[in-house]
Formats: sequence, structure tokens, C-alpha cells
Amino acid sequence: MSDVSATPDEPWPVAALTTKLKSYLDRLGLVWVEGEITQWDVRSSGVFGKLKDLTEDSTMGFTVWSSAKSKMPADLKQGDRVIALVRVDFWKKNGQLGLNVLELRHVGLGDLLEKLERLRKQLASEGLFDASRKQALPFLPQCIGLITGKDSDAEKDVLKNAHLRWPQVVFKTIHTHVQGDQTIGEVIAALAKLDADPEVDVIIVARGGGDFQNLLPFSDERLVRAAAACVTPIVSAIGHEADSPLLDNVADLRASTPTDAAKRVVPDVTEELARILDARGRIQTRVTAFVSGEWEKLQQVRSRPVLADNEWIITSRAEDVMRHVQRGSDLVERRLDRAAAETQQLRAQLRALSPQQTLDRGYAIAVMKDGHIVRAAADAPAKTSFALTLANGVIDAVSNGPRSVES
Repeated sequence: MSDVSATPDEPWPVAALTTKLKSYLDRLGLVWVEGEITQWDVRSSGVFGKLKDLTEDSTMGFTVWSSAKSKMPADLKQGDRVIALVRVDFWKKNGQLGLNVLELRHVGLGDLLEKLERLRKQLASEGLFDASRKQALPFLPQCIGLITGKDSDAEKDVLKNAHLRWPQVVFKTIHTHVQGDQTIGEVIAALAKLDADPEVDVIIVARGGGDFQNLLPFSDERLVRAAAACVTPIVSAIGHEADSPLLDNVADLRASTPTDAAKRVVPDVTEELARILDARGRIQTRVTAFVSGEWEKLQQVRSRPVLADNEWIITSRAEDVMRHVQRGSDLVERRLDRAAAETQQLRAQLRALSPQQTLDRGYAIAVMKDGHIVRAAADAPAKTSFALTLANGVIDAVSNGPRSVES
């Protein structure tokens, strides 16, 4: 110890020693250790076991509390070689050391994680994870494609929560393996089938929680590229919040759990009805206010003196109308009188120039048989027959030949 202040005359109390030991051990923080499980006791509160060094005769007890169970493989057992993320706990009361395990993996996962990270960077460099290529989910999908394990908790969670939110929603479900070698091919085939179905508006790929290895199929490059090629929007609901398979990165939406996927994809009918009622209320208020405002304006216009008694319009204009009517009547009569006088004058002029007027004064018109009028004595030689048109009637005559006016 760096602080050697205890002496036979002034020894440390046990509590002081245990306090210093805990302080020194707490400085270690979180560390990764490797060993073999020699004891594995599963209880309701967690797992209690022992971890033995692979080469030395050294063993320490460990505890995996229930809160950390989701971060360890489900198939762990006594005799497995593992790596563990631990915090060294020292109980001052009894002076015991123990390992508080926060994460547990089979030996060899380090290389796998490294390969997975390289694949993640490669796909990201190709733009498969870009936000610009992600599609928006439909507001109210009429049909949802669901890829999940048969009779799984993930399937039940999605269907239950979706129907609670919108009872009329329809699902087309394809059951596949969700862990193991068959998972990749079956999920790829299901994606292709649902993506080609014109009735499917969105696809959910759902699986419950599990250890890192069980979720590996959803980080397979073939499956990730197949999801990226889909035209239909995809929602990834694999594992829990802490899990992050590559399918999450390429999906159009990443849901933390299958339940979260249902809530993100299907709107809540109660909330939507509330929004509709709120919108209708606001519209009604706006329309009522608008109509009331216009009615008030109309009432103001109608209350003006010019419109309060509208008979004045007719009364004030009646005299003008009568005056114009009388004036129009006078002008028409004058015009008719002038026209009558003009007509009489024209009639007199016409009569004065009329041949009948000439005949009435004692003149006659000599007309040859061929219709020509005799204008000169030479036109009617002796014995020429012609007709004399008088004022009243016509007489036949025969010419005795021309003679001078003196004779």
C-alpha cells in the first residue's frame, strides 16, 4: 500500500482496511475477463456462478442480475469458455470479493464483432444507411406485412397493439425462423413476396430479445441488401433497445421493440378521432366568427339612413319620372304634328304635279294605239286613230291631219 501509516502502536481498524480495499478496487472500473464457467446456478433474482482461470488454479464467484440477463446468450452452461464485462465488488461487511457481470459472451465473439463492424462500415460507405434513401411510412396502412416467428411473443405483441390502436388494420403474416441457419433465406424470401404484393403498404420484421449470436442472421449482408432493395417501406423491430443488428440501419424505421413497431406504424384511432373533433371544433369556431362578423357588417350597412327607409328612392324619383314622361309625350306630339303638316304639304305638291290634276283643268292626253303619247301634230297624220284620255273617261278619235294653230 502507498499509505503505510499503521503501526503496532496505532493499528488500523478493520473497517478502515476494508474501506481502503474497496476504494482501490473501485478504481479498476469495468474490465473484460476470460475464463471457464465452473458453476451455473439460475435463480429468480439472477444467475450465480463461478469463473475459473483457463491456465491457473484461480476461481472467483460472479453474479448476473436479472437486469443483465438480456445481454448474455440463452444457451450458456457450466463448462463454457466465456468473456465477461465485470465490475469487481467488495463487500466490506464480510470481506468477500465477487464479480458483478454486466455482459457475457462466448469466447470468439470478439472476432465476430470486428467482422460485423467492418461490414457495417462497408455498407455505410455504399450509402445503404443514408437517411436520404429512407421512405416515410404511410399515415394509415390498410395492409401490413409481418415477418416473424410462429406463435412468438413478438407476433402477439405486434398484432395485439396494432389492433388496439386501429381495429380495422389488416395483416399479411409470413412465419419464418428467427434464429439459426434457415433464418436468412426464409426472411429474404418473405421480404421478396411481401414487397411484390401491391396490397402491402409497409413491412415489419419482428423478433423478440435474445443474445448477440441469436440475432446475427439479421446482420447478414445478403439479408441487409435484400431489405435495401425493397420498394415497400420496412420497419425493423429486432430484439430490445440495446440490440442493433444491421437490419436496423438499412430499414426505413428502427423500432426499439415489436410493441414499439406496432405503435409507430399504426395510428391510434382514439387520438385521431380526438384530433378530428378538435379540428372540427376549431373550424366551427372560425366559421361562426366569420359569419358573425359578416352579419354585423351587413347590419351596419342596413342601419344606415339611406337603406333604413328604401321608399324614399321611389318617392324622390317619382317626380323626375313623371316630368320625363310628360316631356317625352309633348315631344312625341310635336313631332307627330310636324310630320302631319309635312305630309299635307307633300301631298299638295304631289297633287299639283299629278297628271290627273292637269286633266281636271280641261286638258286631254292623246294616246296612239301602240301606247305612245301624241306630242306633236305631225305624230298623228290624217285618219290616224288614237284615244283621248279625259279627266273622266276615254274617247276614241280620228285625226284630220295636222293644221296650224291660227286656223
